Amino acid sequence: MAINISSSTFTPSFSHFSSTPPFQSPSSLSLLSPTTTRPLSFTSNRTLVVTKASSTATFSPDVTDLLGEINIFTASGDSVAFNDLWDQSEGIAVVALLRHFGCPCCWELASTLKESKARFEAAGVKLIAIGIGEPKKARILAERLPFPLDSLYADPERKAYNLLGLYYGIGRTFFNPASAKVLSRSRFEALKKAVENYTLEATPDDRASVLQQGGMFVFKGKELLYAWKDEGTGDHAPLDDIFNICCNA
Repeated sequence: MAINISSSTFTPSFSHFSSTPPFQSPSSLSLLSPTTTRPLSFTSNRTLVVTKASSTATFSPDVTDLLGEINIFTASGDSVAFNDLWDQSEGIAVVALLRHFGCPCCWELASTLKESKARFEAAGVKLIAIGIGEPKKARILAERLPFPLDSLYADPERKAYNLLGLYYGIGRTFFNPASAKVLSRSRFEALKKAVENYTLEATPDDRASVLQQGGMFVFKGKELLYAWKDEGTGDHAPLDDIFNICCNA
Protein backbone atom coordinates (compact mmCIF):
# COMPACT_ATOMS: atom_id res chain seq x y z
CA MET A 1 0.00 0.00 0.00
CA ALA A 2 1.49 3.30 -1.02
CA ILE A 3 0.98 6.30 1.22
CA ASN A 4 1.01 10.00 0.55
CA ILE A 5 2.83 12.30 2.94
CA SER A 6 2.27 16.00 3.37
CA SER A 7 4.32 18.39 5.50
CA SER A 8 1.58 18.40 8.12
CA THR A 9 1.83 14.70 8.85
CA PHE A 10 4.88 12.51 8.53
CA THR A 11 3.59 9.35 10.18
CA PRO A 12 0.46 7.66 8.80
CA SER A 13 -2.45 6.34 10.81
CA PHE A 14 -0.97 6.27 14.29
CA SER A 15 -4.55 6.42 15.53
CA HIS A 16 -4.72 2.89 14.17
CA PHE A 17 -2.69 1.79 17.16
CA SER A 18 -4.22 3.91 19.91
CA SER A 19 -7.29 1.70 20.07
CA THR A 20 -5.26 -1.14 21.53
CA PRO A 21 -4.72 -0.24 25.20
CA PRO A 22 -2.95 -0.32 27.44
CA PHE A 23 0.36 1.17 26.34
CA GLN A 24 2.53 0.37 29.28
CA SER A 25 6.27 0.37 29.41
CA PRO A 26 7.58 -3.14 29.99
CA SER A 27 9.76 -3.95 32.92
CA SER A 28 13.30 -4.04 31.67
CA LEU A 29 16.89 -4.63 32.60
CA SER A 30 18.57 -1.34 31.79
CA LEU A 31 22.27 -0.68 31.70
CA LEU A 32 21.70 3.04 32.11
CA SER A 33 20.56 5.28 34.91
CA PRO A 34 17.31 7.23 34.29
CA THR A 35 19.34 10.41 33.78
CA THR A 36 21.28 9.11 30.80
CA THR A 37 20.80 11.07 27.59
CA ARG A 38 22.37 10.78 24.20
CA PRO A 39 24.77 10.44 22.54
CA LEU A 40 27.61 8.91 24.52
CA SER A 41 31.03 8.28 23.03
CA PHE A 42 33.65 6.06 24.63
CA THR A 43 37.41 6.08 24.19
CA SER A 44 39.56 3.01 24.45
CA ASN A 45 40.16 3.55 28.19
CA ARG A 46 36.40 3.99 28.69
CA THR A 47 36.70 7.67 29.56
CA LEU A 48 33.36 9.31 28.79
CA VAL A 49 33.45 11.90 26.03
CA VAL A 50 30.21 13.85 25.72
CA THR A 51 29.71 14.90 22.09
CA LYS A 52 26.28 16.53 22.40
CA ALA A 53 23.80 16.34 25.27
CA SER A 54 25.44 16.13 28.68
CA SER A 55 25.27 12.91 30.69
CA THR A 56 26.54 11.64 34.01
CA ALA A 57 26.15 7.93 33.32
CA THR A 58 27.93 5.33 31.23
CA PHE A 59 27.06 1.90 29.99
CA SER A 60 28.31 -1.08 31.92
CA PRO A 61 31.73 -2.32 30.77
CA ASP A 62 30.00 -5.69 30.38
CA VAL A 63 27.35 -4.38 27.99
CA THR A 64 28.50 -6.53 25.06
CA ASP A 65 28.63 -9.69 27.18
CA LEU A 66 25.13 -9.00 28.46
CA LEU A 67 23.87 -8.38 24.94
CA GLY A 68 25.50 -11.66 23.98
CA GLU A 69 22.99 -13.47 26.17
CA ILE A 70 20.16 -12.20 23.96
CA ASN A 71 18.85 -14.14 20.98
CA ILE A 72 17.10 -12.34 18.14
CA PHE A 73 16.09 -13.53 14.66
CA THR A 74 17.32 -13.22 11.12
CA ALA A 75 14.77 -11.92 8.64
CA SER A 76 14.45 -15.52 7.47
CA GLY A 77 13.32 -16.58 10.94
CA ASP A 78 16.45 -18.28 12.29
CA SER A 79 17.47 -17.60 15.89
CA VAL A 80 20.85 -15.92 16.27
CA ALA A 81 22.85 -14.80 19.31
CA PHE A 82 23.48 -11.06 19.47
CA ASN A 83 27.22 -11.56 19.87
CA ASP A 84 27.33 -13.56 16.64
CA LEU A 85 26.31 -10.51 14.59
CA TRP A 86 29.90 -9.28 14.24
CA ASP A 87 33.49 -10.32 14.98
CA GLN A 88 33.86 -10.07 18.75
CA SER A 89 37.63 -9.78 18.64
CA GLU A 90 38.43 -6.67 16.58
CA GLY A 91 35.51 -6.29 14.19
CA ILE A 92 33.90 -2.85 13.92
CA ALA A 93 30.12 -2.82 13.68
CA VAL A 94 27.39 -0.21 13.57
CA VAL A 95 24.24 -1.60 15.15
CA ALA A 96 21.17 0.44 14.25
CA LEU A 97 18.15 -0.36 16.38
CA LEU A 98 15.24 0.83 14.29
CA ARG A 99 11.77 1.45 15.58
CA HIS A 100 9.11 -1.08 14.57
CA PHE A 101 8.99 -2.32 10.97
CA GLY A 102 5.70 -0.49 10.39
CA CYS A 103 7.14 2.94 11.24
CA PRO A 104 7.73 5.19 8.18
CA CYS A 105 10.75 6.73 9.91
CA CYS A 106 12.12 3.20 10.28
CA TRP A 107 11.84 2.81 6.51
CA GLU A 108 13.60 6.13 6.00
CA LEU A 109 16.51 5.13 8.25
CA ALA A 110 16.71 1.69 6.64
CA SER A 111 16.88 3.36 3.23
CA THR A 112 19.70 5.64 4.40
CA LEU A 113 21.58 2.68 5.85
CA LYS A 114 21.22 0.77 2.59
CA GLU A 115 22.61 3.71 0.62
CA SER A 116 25.55 3.98 3.04
CA LYS A 117 26.29 0.26 3.25
CA ALA A 118 28.96 0.17 0.54
CA ARG A 119 30.84 3.12 2.05
CA PHE A 120 30.92 1.53 5.50
CA GLU A 121 31.91 -1.89 4.18
CA ALA A 122 34.75 -0.36 2.16
CA ALA A 123 36.07 0.99 5.47
CA GLY A 124 35.83 -2.46 7.05
CA VAL A 125 32.68 -1.69 9.04
CA LYS A 126 29.71 -4.02 9.26
CA LEU A 127 26.27 -2.40 9.18
CA ILE A 128 23.56 -4.21 11.14
CA ALA A 129 19.92 -3.16 11.27
CA ILE A 130 17.56 -4.54 13.92
CA GLY A 131 13.86 -3.76 13.98
CA ILE A 132 10.89 -4.54 16.18
CA GLY A 133 8.47 -7.16 14.97
CA GLU A 134 8.33 -10.73 13.84
CA PRO A 135 10.70 -11.95 11.08
CA LYS A 136 7.81 -11.91 8.60
CA LYS A 137 7.48 -8.18 9.25
CA ALA A 138 11.19 -7.71 8.57
CA ARG A 139 10.76 -9.49 5.26
CA ILE A 140 8.00 -7.08 4.26
CA LEU A 141 10.34 -4.14 4.72
CA ALA A 142 13.20 -5.98 3.01
CA GLU A 143 11.09 -6.83 -0.03
CA ARG A 144 9.25 -3.55 -0.46
CA LEU A 145 11.95 -0.98 0.39
CA PRO A 146 14.09 -3.03 -0.57
CA PHE A 147 16.78 -3.82 2.03
CA PRO A 148 19.43 -6.58 2.09
CA LEU A 149 18.15 -9.54 4.08
CA ASP A 150 21.62 -10.50 5.32
CA SER A 151 21.90 -7.22 7.25
CA LEU A 152 18.40 -7.20 8.75
CA TYR A 153 17.31 -8.75 12.04
CA ALA A 154 14.14 -8.88 14.13
CA ASP A 155 13.78 -8.39 17.87
CA PRO A 156 10.05 -8.99 18.44
CA GLU A 157 10.30 -8.95 22.23
CA ARG A 158 12.51 -5.82 22.27
CA LYS A 159 15.12 -7.60 24.36
CA ALA A 160 18.05 -5.51 23.13
CA TYR A 161 16.02 -2.30 23.39
CA ASN A 162 15.09 -3.00 26.99
CA LEU A 163 18.60 -4.01 28.01
CA LEU A 164 20.07 -0.86 26.45
CA GLY A 165 17.46 1.33 28.12
CA LEU A 166 16.11 2.89 24.93
CA TYR A 167 13.23 5.29 25.37
CA TYR A 168 9.62 4.15 25.38
CA GLY A 169 6.26 5.87 25.70
CA ILE A 170 3.55 8.01 24.16
CA GLY A 171 5.34 11.29 24.78
CA ARG A 172 8.56 10.12 23.12
CA THR A 173 6.67 8.67 20.17
CA PHE A 174 4.27 11.48 19.32
CA PHE A 175 5.21 14.70 21.11
CA ASN A 176 8.98 14.96 21.50
CA PRO A 177 10.48 18.12 19.93
CA ALA A 178 13.38 16.09 18.53
CA SER A 179 10.96 14.59 16.00
CA ALA A 180 10.63 17.96 14.27
CA LYS A 181 13.89 17.34 12.38
CA VAL A 182 11.95 14.94 10.15
CA LEU A 183 10.21 17.97 8.64
CA SER A 184 13.45 19.48 7.34
CA ARG A 185 13.44 19.63 3.55
CA SER A 186 16.14 16.98 3.04
CA ARG A 187 14.69 14.55 5.60
CA PHE A 188 11.16 15.05 4.36
CA GLU A 189 12.11 14.28 0.76
CA ALA A 190 14.04 11.19 1.89
CA LEU A 191 11.02 10.05 3.90
CA LYS A 192 8.65 10.44 0.96
CA LYS A 193 10.96 8.40 -1.24
CA ALA A 194 11.46 5.67 1.37
CA VAL A 195 7.75 5.04 1.86
CA GLU A 196 6.75 4.77 -1.78
CA ASN A 197 6.00 1.06 -1.26
CA TYR A 198 5.15 1.32 2.43
CA THR A 199 2.47 -0.85 3.99
CA LEU A 200 0.94 -0.98 7.47
CA GLU A 201 1.16 -4.76 7.22
CA ALA A 202 4.75 -4.42 8.47
CA THR A 203 3.49 -3.23 11.87
CA PRO A 204 4.20 -5.72 14.70
CA ASP A 205 1.38 -7.84 16.03
CA ASP A 206 2.23 -6.47 19.49
CA ARG A 207 0.81 -2.96 19.12
CA ALA A 208 2.55 -1.76 22.28
CA SER A 209 5.79 -1.98 20.28
CA VAL A 210 4.89 1.14 18.31
CA LEU A 211 5.84 3.24 21.34
CA GLN A 212 9.45 2.01 21.39
CA GLN A 213 12.24 4.34 20.26
CA GLY A 214 15.48 3.19 18.70
CA GLY A 215 19.14 4.09 18.81
CA MET A 216 22.53 3.49 17.21
CA PHE A 217 25.67 1.90 18.63
CA VAL A 218 29.24 1.44 17.43
CA PHE A 219 31.28 -1.51 18.66
CA LYS A 220 34.89 -2.54 18.13
CA GLY A 221 35.01 -6.14 19.16
CA LYS A 222 33.45 -6.13 22.62
CA GLU A 223 34.16 -2.47 23.23
CA LEU A 224 31.35 0.05 22.99
CA LEU A 225 32.68 3.12 21.19
CA TYR A 226 29.54 5.18 20.75
CA ALA A 227 25.91 5.14 21.81
CA TRP A 228 22.95 7.18 20.64
CA LYS A 229 19.44 7.00 22.05
CA ASP A 230 16.71 8.47 19.84
CA GLU A 231 14.94 11.17 21.86
CA GLY A 232 11.82 10.84 19.73
CA THR A 233 10.46 9.37 16.50
CA GLY A 234 12.85 10.12 13.64
CA ASP A 235 15.65 11.44 15.88
CA HIS A 236 18.36 9.41 14.18
CA ALA A 237 22.09 9.56 14.81
CA PRO A 238 24.04 11.46 12.11
CA LEU A 239 25.65 8.81 9.91
CA ASP A 240 28.56 11.04 8.92
CA ASP A 241 29.54 11.28 12.58
CA ILE A 242 29.14 7.52 12.93
CA PHE A 243 31.36 6.93 9.90
CA ASN A 244 34.10 9.21 11.27
CA ILE A 245 34.04 7.38 14.60
CA CYS A 246 34.42 4.05 12.82
CA CYS A 247 37.32 5.31 10.71
CA ASN A 248 39.13 6.58 13.79
CA ALA A 249 38.55 3.44 15.86
